[in-house]
Amino acid sequence: MVEMILDHDGKNWIVSNETIKLSASSLESLDKKLEQAMEKELQNRNSINIFMSFNNNVIPMWIRPYMNHYFNRILELPLQYQS
Repeated sequence: MVEMILDHDGKNWIVSNETIKLSASSLESLDKKLEQAMEKELQNRNSINIFMSFNNNVIPMWIRPYMNHYFNRILELPLQYQS
């Protein structure tokens, strides 16, 4: 499993780790960019699971106690949905 941080800057979704940083205006576009960026790794494997841990610093402090796991995601590559 590859671990990444999922963030939002008010306009774009951003996913990053030590080696990759990508941004897009929608999660669907971000997922597709991530699949393209992981293309070489996918050639050697049948699938790759990406765990995206949401950057809770984006959430206002007053609401954080009510949102233990606000928006974590697991994405399986290659993508299975149709365009």
